[in-house]
Amino acid sequence: MLTKLRHAVFVTAACAVAAPVLADEVNVYSYRQPELIKPLTDAFTEETGIKVNVAYLKKGMVERLQAEGDRSPADLIFTVDISRLAAVVGAGLTQAVESTALQTNVPDTYRDPQGHWYGLTTRARIIYASKDRVAEGEITTYEDLADPKWEGRICTRSGTHAYNIALTSAVIEHLGEDGAKSWLEGIKANLARKPQGNDRAQVKAIWAGECDIAIGNTYYMGKMLADEEQKEWADSVNVVFPTFENGGTHVNISGVAMTKSAPNREAALQMMEFLASPKAQEVYAHANFEYPIAPGTQADALVTSWGSFTADAVNLMTLASQRANALRITEEVDFDG
Repeated sequence: MLTKLRHAVFVTAACAVAAPVLADEVNVYSYRQPELIKPLTDAFTEETGIKVNVAYLKKGMVERLQAEGDRSPADLIFTVDISRLAAVVGAGLTQAVESTALQTNVPDTYRDPQGHWYGLTTRARIIYASKDRVAEGEITTYEDLADPKWEGRICTRSGTHAYNIALTSAVIEHLGEDGAKSWLEGIKANLARKPQGNDRAQVKAIWAGECDIAIGNTYYMGKMLADEEQKEWADSVNVVFPTFENGGTHVNISGVAMTKSAPNREAALQMMEFLASPKAQEVYAHANFEYPIAPGTQADALVTSWGSFTADAVNLMTLASQRANALRITEEVDFDG
């Protein structure tokens, strides 16, 4: 039976349309690009008959949900980075979800202990190293990035970007705040240029000879290899999976959460369970060159060709709790200055 009709604006890649909130529909607010989730939403609709309306947002998800309050049409949110998931939960905008299917397919490490969010895929924050100027095994840990031997040889995006703040949060967990601050100071001293651009821009800089190593997410390698112009950049580097000296490789997640006011809760739960299924996780991971997390799943053959790694065991919610400290010490060392 249809719920009482309400309306919200849901944005497609081409235009904005008014979409009614119905019991046989699910409404999603997403930070993820349309091309990444459309294969999943289409598959879910084909399997269940439930229509999915998606509003693609670039920023301001928390503020939008707060402004809409109980009248929000949103059932689910899709986002990347643990700090963004934690921010929505911390603002009281989500609800706990209990599901055997979700708990079976999403390992404890990659879901909220209270059930407010569930991870779907992971990506590793790795080192891109010049094939010509960096020998195999020359850099193996995150701590190595602060070694003076790399002076003038490192490129990175802004230290205050969410991806780097998450990494710095992990450094705090391993080295403490003072150790993390010294680490940031060491990397800053080793920079070939001021932090700028995105992760792909750093690999381009290696290709151009501006630096020898860079910090980036794994999936950018896949994106560059798929781009005729950028393939040359990708071919100039090796993928290195660094570890902490007393830990593993830093990973972050993409995830899903149900909004506190979800008007179509049962359909939304059905979609969450679908997304967490092994088949859907592999499709989702393949679309963005990421790693599925359900037991028994495998990454795309191209992704696995880059090598294997052991994910760091630090709890992701612990990393989220360190975000403010990571941002503070990044600004204290004037990393981007």
